[in-house]
Amino acid sequence: MLLLGGLLAGCGQQTATKESSAGNKVAVIFDTDIGPDYDDVGAIALLHAFADSGQARILATVASNKYEGIAGVLDVFNTYFNRPDIPIGVPKGPGIDMRDNQHWSDSLLANYPHRIKTNAEAEDAVTLYRKLLAAEPDTSVTIVTVGFLTNMANLLASQADSLSPLNGRDLVKQKVKLLVSMAGKFPAGREFNVFIDSTASVAALNNWPTKVIYSGFEIGLNVKTGLPIIHNENIQHSPVKDAFRIAIPKSPEDSAGRMSWDETAVLVAVHGYGPYYTLQSGKINVAADGSNTWDSTATGQYYLVEKAPPKEVEAIINRMMAHQPMR
Repeated sequence: MLLLGGLLAGCGQQTATKESSAGNKVAVIFDTDIGPDYDDVGAIALLHAFADSGQARILATVASNKYEGIAGVLDVFNTYFNRPDIPIGVPKGPGIDMRDNQHWSDSLLANYPHRIKTNAEAEDAVTLYRKLLAAEPDTSVTIVTVGFLTNMANLLASQADSLSPLNGRDLVKQKVKLLVSMAGKFPAGREFNVFIDSTASVAALNNWPTKVIYSGFEIGLNVKTGLPIIHNENIQHSPVKDAFRIAIPKSPEDSAGRMSWDETAVLVAVHGYGPYYTLQSGKINVAADGSNTWDSTATGQYYLVEKAPPKEVEAIINRMMAHQPMR
């Protein structure tokens, strides 16, 4: 087992930011489309590594995608990292149905244990959010989104129910400390996670009531990961290794490693943004076509700006992705 503290210290991470003070576990709900891309795999591996180190408490892993089997894929990783009881949610209403074309998800479902066999066995995403948020202390939860904003929009639009007397927006405002989202391109652009369900992105990001940090397209673009774990002969029968081992050879643009958009969001959500990034203050404006601009005169939201060379973040992510489950 690789020790997380040594990994981060060895890569130059000296202090946590205010988002992750020493000795405090960050309560995280992880929201992912985990396919069509596979940087989500690296992101969930980082999240479990943080949990094993005592820096994070994983409240749930929630799918923003609807392809049949996505709940099982999340269950594969939670089971592999010895957390099979983590709640899993899936959108039960309208949503995006899109899976990987390299068939790594099929391979994981065929070769690794998981108790959830169909999406019907998972909880409704919004119901799960409302239940978890209602049970947590005020301003204590960090939500990390590394996929479509479908669940965020549906959560904000939810009404008071038996789980909470608050509507969705008020519940989020009361319980959520921070939203970290791999979304957008800054200061302006059009990015996949935002435009693929642009209606949801407009509703969620233009109206989110708490602090937001965006890890934009440009942040993960030059952080290439995955090759070290593929070539690590000490790691055998790992769904993390297998996803990268299967997908990278089928993608010529990934010959130097997969671009690491989603991993950077998890890294910042749990361990903080310094010393690798600074924050640009303002607020996102999402248009109907899913493009975004930035209002630097507004407040309450931030996007990451590179401070250190991407290779430093790359080294951290590659090492953390090699973290093995605690037995």
